[in-house]
Amino acid sequence: MQITRATEYAVRCALHLALEPRARVVPRREIAGARGIPEQFLGKIAQRLARAGIIRIHQGARGGYELVVPPSRLTLLQVVEAAEGELALNACVMHPRTCSRTCSCAAHRVWAKARNQLRATLAGATFAELAAHEGPLPNKRR
Repeated sequence: MQITRATEYAVRCALHLALEPRARVVPRREIAGARGIPEQFLGKIAQRLARAGIIRIHQGARGGYELVVPPSRLTLLQVVEAAEGELALNACVMHPRTCSRTCSCAAHRVWAKARNQLRATLAGATFAELAAHEGPLPNKRR
């Protein structure tokens, strides 16, 4: 299992915003350049984050992105699920009726336990904590 490029970029975007002063509107170009995200792709990712209520998109000459959720309350799980959708390791965990063996399958319990542990780990990581451990960016542009 591997997260998608879109999810990686969503995490980079949220982390960049978490490191900025509260309520600062950060230009898309700045985030894209600093975090190595194609600008057009960042626009699509930002729409997912905005729909999830994580960021606000500001249009116009002074436009950009603003983090709406405080970094201390924003979790890695929220950003991952905004980009990917609800996490599931197997379809039967999310939709037990899709598998006739759910009740008798020995692996089902393991899939469910692994999913719950992954979600708990991601939910326990806030962007305030991530920001506190973030190293300097190479060639950071402002």
